[in-house]
Amino acid sequence: MNARHLCLLAALQAVTLPAAAAEWAVDPARSAIRFSGVQVGVPFTGRFERFKAAVDLDPAKPEAGHALVLVDLASARTGDVQRDQALPQKDWFDVKAASEARFEATRFVDKGQGDYAAIGTLTIRGTSRPVTLPFHLTLDGGSAHAVGRVGLVRTEFGVGQGAWASGQWVALDVGVDIDIVATAQPAAGH
Repeated sequence: MNARHLCLLAALQAVTLPAAAAEWAVDPARSAIRFSGVQVGVPFTGRFERFKAAVDLDPAKPEAGHALVLVDLASARTGDVQRDQALPQKDWFDVKAASEARFEATRFVDKGQGDYAAIGTLTIRGTSRPVTLPFHLTLDGGSAHAVGRVGLVRTEFGVGQGAWASGQWVALDVGVDIDIVATAQPAAGH
């Protein structure tokens, strides 16, 4: 049901939280983590085809929530063969050194009217930075749908080395969009 991502974000593990928290099973077939940027003045979009997420969030007590998203960086696809072959390489995601991006939200903040913020840390290429991911949450019975977007500066995570470290060819600003569908899981022990 929820958000983080990123850039990204993304294989996760469930975390045991107080009884008030609600555990959600993310449906990867109905969920997506997308990214967008600009290369030589032309906007492009892409998605990560493989990610896992574990989310514990009780909307009545969001501060007790937790989420972990692991994104397989080698699964980035933009539809451009040359770009898709370059992204896993050392200048970009360097998947041989660190194959996953990790977003861990340690709490959520209720902003009102279904709007929330996931407060946590994003790690890409071994570099961790605090990230706040705003998202809108829609609950329908035992289903949840979270949609959010966060802007990142790719070089703050070491993405784009050498000639790619400047914004001359590929803009430094990137967007990461999450669209997560999840179902509530029964409480443990029931």
